[in-house]
Amino acid sequence: MDARGVPLSLVVTGANRHDVTQVEAVLDGILGGRPETGTQRPVQNLCADKGYFGIPAWQAMESRGYVPHVVSRGQERDALKKVPGYKARRWVVDAAHSWFNRFRKILVRFEKTAASYRALLHLAAAIICFRKVGVIYG
Repeated sequence: MDARGVPLSLVVTGANRHDVTQVEAVLDGILGGRPETGTQRPVQNLCADKGYFGIPAWQAMESRGYVPHVVSRGQERDALKKVPGYKARRWVVDAAHSWFNRFRKILVRFEKTAASYRALLHLAAAIICFRKVGVIYG
């Protein structure tokens, strides 16, 4: 997800696979690429939840040029109370998951093949992107 909640990458796996095992596939599958400015790339921050905590996940993020920010809900809640003007960042991903859950066809997976389910997810992501772009560009 980008900062506005537009989906950038989708990876379909079994429900018994942990998120941290798929971080490389998700980062490699990002569509559109990263912006290039001159000879240096701008710093790209990557906000993730506690599920992406660990040395292998951090190395995967850093090797792709991202600055990882992995915080738990408790740390964000404490920062909201203690630091004036602190803004939580993880809500974007949680909101995007909610937008995907509003598509009843993909809420519960009944498709037999991963390809057909992936196609439905891409269709839902395209609709979400269209709705986001419509808000931005009128």
